[in-house]
Amino acid sequence: MKNIILLLILCISLASCNSSKGVVTKKGKTSKASTKTSTVTTTSSKEIKNIIDYAKTFEGTRYKYGGTTKKGMDCSGLVVTAFKKEDILLPRTTGDLSKRGDWIDVKEVQEGDLLFFATKKNSRKINHVGIVTDSRPGHVEFIHSTTSRGVITSNLSEKYWYLAYVQARRVM
Repeated sequence: MKNIILLLILCISLASCNSSKGVVTKKGKTSKASTKTSTVTTTSSKEIKNIIDYAKTFEGTRYKYGGTTKKGMDCSGLVVTAFKKEDILLPRTTGDLSKRGDWIDVKEVQEGDLLFFATKKNSRKINHVGIVTDSRPGHVEFIHSTTSRGVITSNLSEKYWYLAYVQARRVM
């Protein structure tokens, strides 16, 4: 009886904690999610591999603000385009992406997770995003589109990216 009462209290408190709004998830279905975290869809390792492999086909593509093609790509465009290939619809801007999925500790990142950065001097406002392509203890690689070199793979341990790092999120 105590367990049932505790379960009811937990359910009531969870339901009343955060406001909910619709979030577009895999295959365009809308689900309820709190403003703090989004519903994470189940994604197979094959889908994650496909997302990363598709993102890598853009390596060397020049940077273009608002770009989503081989003619030019920006950082959020790369993320949205790669995930869309597997029918996972995500918001188009880095700011909106940084509010989707579940926050995760950098030590827990896995392939397919998103890393967010603040690259403007004296600012911690997120303005850059990349997709984790490889993760093992002490080593995190990610693909992203930079204004200077276009779509490249970088390592989080590089001083510039390490200092600019803000958060990681799991959107699938």
